[in-house]
Order: sequence, then structure tokens, then C-alpha cells
Amino acid sequence: MSWKFQLVTKPYGGVSEGPVWDGEAICFTHIPTSRIMKYDPAGSGITTSREGTNHTNGLAHDTRGNLYGCCSGGRAIVRFNSDGSTTTVADRVDGQKLNTPNDLAVDRQGRIWFTNPWNAGNIDPSEVEELDNRSVVRADPQPDGSYTTTRVTFDTTMPNGILVSPDGKTLYVAESNSERLDLDRELRAYPINDDGSLGPYDMLHAFGRDASAVHRGIDGMCLDADGNIVATAGWELGGPGPMLYVFSPAGRVLETHPISCNRPTNCCFGGPGLSTIFVTSTDGHFYRAETDRVGWALYP
Repeated sequence: MSWKFQLVTKPYGGVSEGPVWDGEAICFTHIPTSRIMKYDPAGSGITTSREGTNHTNGLAHDTRGNLYGCCSGGRAIVRFNSDGSTTTVADRVDGQKLNTPNDLAVDRQGRIWFTNPWNAGNIDPSEVEELDNRSVVRADPQPDGSYTTTRVTFDTTMPNGILVSPDGKTLYVAESNSERLDLDRELRAYPINDDGSLGPYDMLHAFGRDASAVHRGIDGMCLDADGNIVATAGWELGGPGPMLYVFSPAGRVLETHPISCNRPTNCCFGGPGLSTIFVTSTDGHFYRAETDRVGWALYP
């Protein structure tokens, strides 16, 4: 089935990101204006759900429906509480300030896995990168409500999209590096050990690292009910162009679906049957398309 993308609203200008389904509506971020937007597919359109998010990028729910975000401007993982307040969950690792958290996934244990690259455009120019790495970090909830943080990858240079498999045994990480053509752009699968550490990764798909080629690789990802990975990737500068890929858990490319925006950023399934896919972009697009797939998410 070919996915026919419908533009729900004109581009906002600047990056839209982080779409998540809450059972009734899609929430997504507009990073430049520090807003979370809400789209009700039942007919009330798009409204502003929250302001003052300090350039929050990715969003994710836990099993109880709590909403977490990657607050790039605040260099922190935060929880957006139902009373309108915001709680900082994590802002340091190994005693140093986080970089600019980009995307996150929550598992059934309540652990928050997030990518921690360096995106200088989302923070004050006076901010300094303290860490000597750009890695994946795990935040573990503690009995007193606090979180501890642990660096879990030691072989990433610009991690971006991230997912935990439905069975909780695999961490999928998009290694992007669109600014450094001599580095890897890959979809990786790391086995999650019982203690939360990661084993050596399997490279599921490579987008190329030849400095003479121009590829973007994967930005954001979501899962379908069969455990397949749906990923936004590509751009207008080269390669096969902007599209959504559907990968099997083993990395086989099952489908590709071209999209008309230059650089799609992220996606999620939603709607009453979880069969509609929603897509954001670097220019602030918000698309929807009916699919023949059913999505999967930890919540609802």
C-alpha cells in the first residue's frame, strides 16, 4: 500500500518534532517557539498544549501516561506534569552537564533511554559542551522519585532517534552524523542486558560514510505492532531523497514511502485504530497518512 501523505497544516517554519499519541490526540513539539502542539484527529484541529518548553525536542510517555521530553535548551530530561508544572528528571551524567538531549524512549521498568548529542542551535551560544562524548544515557527511577543516570554507549558520535523493542530486549539507535560525511550513518540494534548495560551492537542498515557521498541517515523512529521499525530519513541534497523506511527487526528494508518535505524528522502511529502515521519535518510540517500497518507504543 502506498502511503499518501496529507499536509494537515502549513509549515510552521523551523523544526517540528517528537510526535506521540496519547489515546485521543497527537502531541508534537515546535522547537523554535518552545511549544507543544496538540492535534485532535476527531476534528478540533491543532491547538497549543503547552508553552515555555525551552526548545524541547523528543517526547515519550511511560506506562502510566506521564509525558517526558528532551529539553534541549535546558540540557535536561523533563516530565510535563498534568498540573502544568515541569519537573527536571535528569540534567547531569558522570558529574557533568548533559549535552542537548534529542530523543528518548521509556521502557516497562520506567527507565528513560535518551540520546545526548550536541545541537548548538537549540541553546544559548554561551553554553559549553562539558562531556567528551555524545552517547546514549539511561535514567533509572529511584524509590524516592529521583533518577540516577548512566552512560550506556561508548561507540556513538551523534546518536539521534531511539527505540526500545516491544519485548524490552533491544535498543535501536540511529547514528546520524549528517554534518560529518566521514562518519557512520547507521541503524544499530544493541542487546539490553539484565543489568541495563548494552552488548555489542548489530548494524542493521548503513547509509554510507564515504566523504564524497551525501546521505542523511535516520532522524526519528517508531514501531509497528509486528516490531518493525518505521524511520524518517533522507534529504533533498542527495541519495534516494526524503522518505519513510520500514525495516524489519533484522534490518531488512520492507517498504519505502517518499514524502514531499525536504527533511522528515520523526513519526508516530495514532488514531483510533493506530493505523494512521503522523510525520514532522525540519521546516515545521505536520503530515498524516493512512497505512495498512498498526502501530505499537508503550502507552496507551
